[in-house]
Amino acid sequence: MTLKKTPLDTEKLDRTVADIQRDWKQTYRERALKLFPWICASCGREFTGKRLKELTVHHKDHNHDNNPPDGSNWELLCLYCHDNEHSRNRDEAAYGGLEPGARAPSSTHKPFADLAALLQKKNEK
Repeated sequence: MTLKKTPLDTEKLDRTVADIQRDWKQTYRERALKLFPWICASCGREFTGKRLKELTVHHKDHNHDNNPPDGSNWELLCLYCHDNEHSRNRDEAAYGGLEPGARAPSSTHKPFADLAALLQKKNEK
């Protein structure tokens, strides 16, 4: 059994390689803008024209090297919501955060605990 060699189409191969290189040179922002509607995922504002520059790509896992081609680690956020998202994470890191679903401890201070006794004393005078 002999294998029949087909001539290699170098032009097609060159075009394919050039297309792949062009796609990989695109920034993840350019790719995200092609994948997702131009709407902030947090506040729902829509962006077009000159205001499109106010729409940013947020990495859900905060790892800027994690850029899957399907965009599963990205969401588009406006400048304000993106800043808010990172501020919340900085605050949580600085002050300690609760586990998801956990409740904050209730206050142990009881400002009116002895009110009845204080009023009783005042009335006795």
